[in-house]
Amino acid sequence: MFIYNASIVHFNKIEFRIDDFYSFLLSKIYVRNDDGEVRIKEYSYSDDTVWLTIDDIDIKKNYYVSYDDATLKCSFYKLFSTKEFNDIYAYNGKLGISYTKDKTTFKVWSPCASKMDLLLYLPNTNSEKPDEIIPMKEENGLWTLILNGDFKGFCYNYRVTRYNETLEVVDPYAKAVGVNGLRGAILDLNSTNPPNWKKDSKPKNIKHFTDAVIYELSINDISLNPNSGILNKGKFIGLTEENAVTKNNFPTGIKYLKELGITHVQIMPIYDFSYESVDEANPTTYNWGYDPQNYNVPEGLYSTNPYDPKTRIYELKSLIKELHENGICVNLDVVFNHLWNAKENNFEKLFPEYYLRRNDDNSFSNGTGCGNDTASEHYMFRKFILDSVKYWAHEYHIDGFRFDLMGIHDIDTMNKLREELDDIDKNIMMYGEGWDLSTNLPSSKKATIANCSKMPNVAFFNDVVRDTLKGNVFSSTDIGFISGKPELENRILFTSLACSFDLDEYRKIFLSPLQSVNYVTCHDNSTLYDRLLASKPSDDETTRISRIKLALGILLTSQGIPFLHCGVEFARTKFGVENSYNSPKEINWIDWELRDKNISLVNYVKNLIDFRKKHSAFRFTSSESFKKHLQPLSLPKNAVGYILKNNANNDVFKDIMIIYNANNSNITVPLNGTWNLCIDKNNAGNEKIKEVSDSYVCEPLSVNVLYKNNEDIFFYII
Repeated sequence: MFIYNASIVHFNKIEFRIDDFYSFLLSKIYVRNDDGEVRIKEYSYSDDTVWLTIDDIDIKKNYYVSYDDATLKCSFYKLFSTKEFNDIYAYNGKLGISYTKDKTTFKVWSPCASKMDLLLYLPNTNSEKPDEIIPMKEENGLWTLILNGDFKGFCYNYRVTRYNETLEVVDPYAKAVGVNGLRGAILDLNSTNPPNWKKDSKPKNIKHFTDAVIYELSINDISLNPNSGILNKGKFIGLTEENAVTKNNFPTGIKYLKELGITHVQIMPIYDFSYESVDEANPTTYNWGYDPQNYNVPEGLYSTNPYDPKTRIYELKSLIKELHENGICVNLDVVFNHLWNAKENNFEKLFPEYYLRRNDDNSFSNGTGCGNDTASEHYMFRKFILDSVKYWAHEYHIDGFRFDLMGIHDIDTMNKLREELDDIDKNIMMYGEGWDLSTNLPSSKKATIANCSKMPNVAFFNDVVRDTLKGNVFSSTDIGFISGKPELENRILFTSLACSFDLDEYRKIFLSPLQSVNYVTCHDNSTLYDRLLASKPSDDETTRISRIKLALGILLTSQGIPFLHCGVEFARTKFGVENSYNSPKEINWIDWELRDKNISLVNYVKNLIDFRKKHSAFRFTSSESFKKHLQPLSLPKNAVGYILKNNANNDVFKDIMIIYNANNSNITVPLNGTWNLCIDKNNAGNEKIKEVSDSYVCEPLSVNVLYKNNEDIFFYII
């Protein structure tokens, strides 16, 4: 007879599984904790599960169930997941440190800890041992200490004893750290503000999220290349250098971003990530940073002095201020779905079996594929996510948050966060990857695209757009609409309308265009150029560039929120490396000479962005109001067209015709009357290129936009 999966499920109840009920004998069961035997008061069973009722459980002690020669340690995870536990131990106040010149208050939450000490380190010292060890006091799981006097510049950690093990841990709420994030630091945050920081404000360039054009970049990638012209390469302040140019005198860095016309940069992780990925003191390796270590602190790699806790904060704020002054909002890529290491992270050290999801056998749930999944549904980790995001919004003036693997999180957490961000600023963006991953959370509670109707004010990356344009992301040789895959006409029309209402065989996915982040590539997987190289190897370079134009033209003339991967507008390559998170910098960095070489493609995209920003017809917020303006056209195979009529969304143009031609040959579109052409294969903008009457010839692989301003129009359906 074998027993397995022993868990504490209530404050007086243990459950375990048995493999042979008919051989089971209660007389052979023995329960003990760290102090000795525990009396079994009663038991019950059902099928292969046995429940034991015992005296009240002390969560500071280990519990064990023995049967014959087998002994199982009981998991606390199920008890810690209950409302019963949260009702007793949850804490709603401020955690971390509160600093003034007169005193510093330390608060850390760990109900399972039997002892907690503050380890205090003198300023500007690298001693391995603390200079002072001060015991903390507990009240219902909250450990507190007040130090009188001015401790600015000191470093600190906690030493926690729980379940017969003593560990040193960094405060999860630390807002400043030393090199490699291995110690918290005590700072006056006001001293980290650049000049006029209090007057910094986000650009007033969007009224609705569909007004945004998001551009994803990495602090490393955008400046590391020697041809960037940036002095502080790979640093926050490198992107503040306004006069950086290539040898051809084309702008790079922040001036380039401003000229491109994007409204938001989405910066890949800039919180403090794992010291095992990149050593801040000796950064010889490359890593994207999707391995969180300290969530509330900027990464020291991007600082000019990672040893000084103040510098990384000051320099990041300086960058944000500079971007704001140049009309660009700042979105952070946040990774609350997993931690850098399942067992060595600060949360698990402080309070094991609470912050990370477990399976029934007490193994770590691993829907992320990173070895662990965080438990956002647990009250105190939900609180941490809320506190952290709001801290970045307040302290760093962040304008939006992109949630990595958002489908790992629960719906209630995402809705609560949206509600609390609205209290700060309703224009703070909130969106993420709504993939349905195999984590230990019921499907009905996951923050996935399938549940988007339960999160009406949260946006999602639209993988239908991505895969329809270029082909299935999981097959490097699959092709999509831009490469000539047939019978995608209705699907392209559906995606260009943000998948937000029923169209023929396609049922709407999103409630409105506000929920659809439209993209074709991002940091994950191949760049668009590399994907086209792999899936259409027989294309010449001119054809490949035309396909990129077609893809980006569709994105920027579709309903929803357009998203561009840094460098896609000049055919960025990562030399065929799909997952380059820890590849050499030479694979990941931006080649600004490639931008110079493909400047005509850059200008085309820049003009498309400008056109979108000036035409509200492409930025609807409601699917219902959009319907009455839509008139699909009947076109040849591998071509899609429609008219937005009657000053759609109060656009300055009376009627707008959009045509996407994915054929390798011209198509001729009959016209009724005279139209003005403003976008074709090689030109884009708001100005009239020419007038066309009777018919219009669309070139191969092209986006075409024509408009009319006449009052009396008879619409001719081809």
